[in-house]
Amino acid sequence: MARTRTAGGRRPVDSSALRSVGYDAASRVLEIEFVSGAVYTYADVPRRVHEELVDAPSHGRCFGRTVRGRYPYRRIR
Repeated sequence: MARTRTAGGRRPVDSSALRSVGYDAASRVLEIEFVSGAVYTYADVPRRVHEELVDAPSHGRCFGRTVRGRYPYRRIR
């Protein structure tokens, strides 16, 4: 089953915490939409962190372990 992209270029994930995840390799920006509807960008994120996040059995747990508090972020919505 092919996953569709959201309007922001993110891919939906099956998670109770995250709704969708996107990544721009050229700028190293990770974009996450939470189930609350809030969207954040995280700067200077290595590609491997994005890959680990989308491949994780628990996206929310992986986010807390590998992204939260580790990269500069900004709420965009």
